[in-house]
Amino acid sequence: MTTLSSKTAAPRSVSGWRSPQAKRAFLTILGWSVALVIFFPIFWMILTGFKTESAAIADPTLIFSPTLESYQEVQERSGYARFALNSVAVAFGSTFLALLIAIPSAYAMAFLPTKRTKGTLLWMLSTKMLPSVGVLVPIYLIFRDVGLLDTRTGLIIVYTLMNLPIVVWMLYTFFKDMPKDILEAGRMDGASTLQEVMFLLLPLTLPGIASTGLLSVILSWNEAFWSLNLTTSNAAPLTAYIASFSSPEGLFWAKLSAASTMAIAPILILGWMTQKQMVRGLTFGAVK
Repeated sequence: MTTLSSKTAAPRSVSGWRSPQAKRAFLTILGWSVALVIFFPIFWMILTGFKTESAAIADPTLIFSPTLESYQEVQERSGYARFALNSVAVAFGSTFLALLIAIPSAYAMAFLPTKRTKGTLLWMLSTKMLPSVGVLVPIYLIFRDVGLLDTRTGLIIVYTLMNLPIVVWMLYTFFKDMPKDILEAGRMDGASTLQEVMFLLLPLTLPGIASTGLLSVILSWNEAFWSLNLTTSNAAPLTAYIASFSSPEGLFWAKLSAASTMAIAPILILGWMTQKQMVRGLTFGAVK
């Protein structure tokens, strides 16, 4: 008979590229590499804005003599402040209206569901798959007949309808993660539906609502298709401001880059300032 040794084999030490430290270093390098690849076009656009037109075309290098010539010409050609004010009014106005409609809708779907709730949510999300150009003509004709062309009100309505499916879906997800016992306790204390929403639901889901609002602002700020087709001058936002630097003579790369940098700067700064709140809101309810 063979006797088994009473000594157990010692566990093999994890070393080399399979160690946790090596994996962490690899993921860190990979993450930074992806971030640099994504950020490089923005970095190059910012640099090009500080070049002259001739340097932007003939000298695509990182070493050059910076100048504010392009920014000065952009400001002289068209007032940046007017376009920026339109973008702020439309982005925040459409976000406020979308939240105003989406909060009661998501509440009803999350806490008072019916057999058609899931179908309604899927139908709302499916509208995002429809190409915008497919509904451009009817919307343009309706806006022309009711006098909403080239108005902030018209853009706010369109942007609200554009973002509403995403806003409802996100709020529905946040509300579903809420413990129903809290709302039931409020009902037992005599709270009405409005009081439940105002004093229980909204304060407890505020991170999710804030991140949803920030996402809606970003989507509205960056929207170009509707602003180019429904506005001309009075209500034109910064996306139309950028497009104005494309002419039949060609693209003015330095001026276009300067205008683009001035257009994305506010929303880029807002994103950096609120990134912690956005991540917190997007992961709200992910860990039980």
